Amino acid sequence: MGSTLDLGGRGLRIGVDVGGTNTDGVVLDPSRALEPDRGIVAWHKAPTTTNPSVGINDAITTMFETAGVSPDQVASVTVGTTHFVNAVVERDAARLSRVAVLRLCGPFSQYAPPCIDWPTDMTELVLGHYALLKGGLEVDGFLISDIDEDQIKAECAKVREKGIKSVVVNGVFSPIDTVERQEERAAAIVRAEIPGCDVVCSKEVANLGFLERENAAILNASILAFARKTIRSFQEPIKRLGLRCPVFITQNDGTILSGDMAAKLPIRTFSSGPTNSMRGAAFLVQNELDEAMMVVDIGGTTTDVGLLLANGFPRQQAAYSDLAGVRMNFSCPDVKSIGLGGGSIVRNGETLTVGPDSVGYKITKEALVFGGKVLTTTDCTVLADSAAEIGNRELVKDALDEEGITKYKVVVKHKIEKIIDTMKTSPEDVPVLLVGGGAVIAPDELKGASKVLKPKWSGVANAIGAAIARVSAVVDTVKSTDTRTTQQILEEISQDVIERAVANGASRPTAKVVEIDILPLPYIANKSRFTVRAAGDLDYSRTDFASLHFEETSEAEVQMDEYEKKGERAEKTTKSEPKEDVDIDAYRPTVKDRVWYVNKTDLDWITIGCYILGTGGGGSPYAHMLRLRQMLQKGDVVRVVSPDDLADDAAVATAGHSGSPTVGIEKLAGDEMTEAQVELYKVCEQQPTHIVSIEIGGGNGLQSMIVGASSNMDLPVVDGDWMGRAYPTKWQTTPVVFNERSPVWAPIAMTDGNGNVVIVPKATSDLQVERILRAALSMMGSAVGCAEPPVTGAECRRWAVEHTISQSWRIGRAVAKARKSNRIDNVAETILEECGGPEAGQVLWKGKIVGVHRTLRGGHVYGECTIEGADVVDDDAVAQKQASPSRGQPQFQGLIKIPFKNENIAAIKITRSVVDGEAVDTEGEVLGLVPDLITVIDAQNGEAIGTPEYRYGLLVIVLGITASERWTSKRGIEIGGPKGFGMDHLTYKPLGKFVKPFSVIDEFNVSR
Repeated sequence: MGSTLDLGGRGLRIGVDVGGTNTDGVVLDPSRALEPDRGIVAWHKAPTTTNPSVGINDAITTMFETAGVSPDQVASVTVGTTHFVNAVVERDAARLSRVAVLRLCGPFSQYAPPCIDWPTDMTELVLGHYALLKGGLEVDGFLISDIDEDQIKAECAKVREKGIKSVVVNGVFSPIDTVERQEERAAAIVRAEIPGCDVVCSKEVANLGFLERENAAILNASILAFARKTIRSFQEPIKRLGLRCPVFITQNDGTILSGDMAAKLPIRTFSSGPTNSMRGAAFLVQNELDEAMMVVDIGGTTTDVGLLLANGFPRQQAAYSDLAGVRMNFSCPDVKSIGLGGGSIVRNGETLTVGPDSVGYKITKEALVFGGKVLTTTDCTVLADSAAEIGNRELVKDALDEEGITKYKVVVKHKIEKIIDTMKTSPEDVPVLLVGGGAVIAPDELKGASKVLKPKWSGVANAIGAAIARVSAVVDTVKSTDTRTTQQILEEISQDVIERAVANGASRPTAKVVEIDILPLPYIANKSRFTVRAAGDLDYSRTDFASLHFEETSEAEVQMDEYEKKGERAEKTTKSEPKEDVDIDAYRPTVKDRVWYVNKTDLDWITIGCYILGTGGGGSPYAHMLRLRQMLQKGDVVRVVSPDDLADDAAVATAGHSGSPTVGIEKLAGDEMTEAQVELYKVCEQQPTHIVSIEIGGGNGLQSMIVGASSNMDLPVVDGDWMGRAYPTKWQTTPVVFNERSPVWAPIAMTDGNGNVVIVPKATSDLQVERILRAALSMMGSAVGCAEPPVTGAECRRWAVEHTISQSWRIGRAVAKARKSNRIDNVAETILEECGGPEAGQVLWKGKIVGVHRTLRGGHVYGECTIEGADVVDDDAVAQKQASPSRGQPQFQGLIKIPFKNENIAAIKITRSVVDGEAVDTEGEVLGLVPDLITVIDAQNGEAIGTPEYRYGLLVIVLGITASERWTSKRGIEIGGPKGFGMDHLTYKPLGKFVKPFSVIDEFNVSR
């Protein structure tokens, strides 16, 4: 393990990883990092103890004795742990405290209360009280309303009475609140009113995304008491061993938290294990590589793959993460797992399969080489590699013939190559590091890998990663580019984030910006979202984080053994929510006398379909789905009727949101939709008899059902809309296409839900209506509800794109069915079947996103997404077919680009060449073009991917669906075709024949 050192001062770092199975430790001398043993003085691996204090004590003591290290040689101890995340995953009532949530939101978010999307058992366990209070900001920093001190005090009295000692304060747009400091002011009031309570400000936990940030803050608050006790147990052996150095905890971005910061933000330690392994592996090859690298950690059952960027930190997930059924948006490493490990079961039939099931920790009893009866990857590796010295080779010699061994090698190689390719951030080859106990099964050469390395000491890479962790800080904010350039703003933010990193403990000379992301905001004039991360080495000269400042407690209170026993008892009292299992083939929606009564299953499917029909735009329907689902659970009735059944003199109102998707994820809807309807009918004499959505695509696809529900306007919802998809402007609607009267969209009402109303009694054209509303939109928070004047039933029958709610339902059902039968590989074809079959559309492309470019013009986000043709299915049979000498070429080869203006405009094949050292793209065949629908779906789950979510590495399927005949007239193509997007050089050619969606009402109607 090592030998006695003679160091002149404190130079050693100790890393300890307290996992669910093993506690690993390492003593590392950074000054010897480039030597063959990488400065590893000692290492230790042993089973994790119930009380972490015992395991840490044993690890450090053993390493000290082995290497002759004395306490005064140690500069720091860094601990990685799964304790906090396990408390949540295991739903342990003894380790999770009840939480009160105080929202500073004004009139917004009332229809999406805290924990609305949590599993029921988790909500019952954690949420003790909530209140929606005055407060919150608009995206430009303008007040929604100021906080009300008396209102907060009144809620504190209720919280105090319930005995709750953990409180979350969450304000709308609080992450960009640097002036009003509403969360901080409210937190001070709470602390004064409830002495001794824990208060968590949501802005300290996560970034923009109101519900997801709140979810993370609630989980963080619920484990605070347990975190303090656990961290205290970490520190006890350090003191007992005479170590006079700071104790740090690793967080999930590859950097450290001081002990007291970890006790305040324990959620930041979630998923730190994979990050530690990645950084530890990179440390082991630091003199061989100085570029981005893929770390492949092969265990007994699974392979975890993550990309370590050239800046030394793991790539983070693009959007949301899920833990124990709770959706969050705090920083988390982007790690993908597949069912491949050293214990994976191999079955040799007509097609040889590997995994995903595994013998796991029983490998030494069940694998053939150890005298067992199950053929595993380890057995096959011994067969395939004469140099492999594992178990008894004689016991496995007849398990596979030469053909079987070849098939096995192909499948394992394909699985690893596939997951590596998915995780890459550029088409170029990257170095691949193989770590973990199962790394022996991996080949020495891999497609897409510039080199394959299996470093020494990889078994304790997680502890090494903990020992070398750095210090970081992040700024995520929205800034105006009206009076300053993007570069000027970026320089200011960069200075700020470096100062924050130094304040967190980084040494100033080493603190540098390591990550920058700039995203222009659609529909918001001159505003962009900036996310900047800085990191640096720990400043060991500082003494202000040397110890935690806890109140003195008795020895009994810190007893983790008893604590764990209580947790086991409490765990039995919590019950998991049974998953609703719908027989998709047998399911029939409720349709009586040609009225469709929408239920939760229908809503789930319609939501999936709406986002797919959004063609990349329209915003995610997720928050609107949550609201409508809650309404249905409370007894609301939503009625859908066919446009075919409308009387000529019916009055069909229109409902729709307008604004930025970025605002929509932070300022959740209030009453702006229904208020807009009320305001409109103050100036419009004709009262509505029905309601229809302005667009079926994205979040607006659900608005007619929300507004028309029995507790709101109680109006039947027309199964149709004015677009058949999503378009970026109001004048790109079918009533404008028909041009039977103009303007159609005046009078019109627009409200922001906070008391501000714009009425346009009349206008010269529908284009002018759009211009007027866009001018007011940014002054009203960039998120409004609109109410358009009613059209007659006869007009609706002529103008509407028919049966689009039915089409959404059928698309969603197709995706749900593909998931349930584990046939996502043909989900695209199944969707097309629901949209009219092969003549109604095509699978335009399958591949991987290899480039995304965005810019902001006139309030809209323009951009291009480049997709390289590739196989998108990870399948053993596919791998063996590819390995066959007679195999054909992949179905999709080369590159396509998808230009977008909020929504996708076209799918165009391109040829890329190099001219004067620069890549030049030449446009080729147009595969699909507006007004036809060009939609991109995730090849892994069948869900739609919106244009804001495009990022490198996503495996996608591009669908083309023929536009409704409402759009294929000369005027329709002029408004909704390439000319309407400024792409006059392209000529529309239908990709198929339009097939009218089959009405759910027509198929399932039951007459009473």
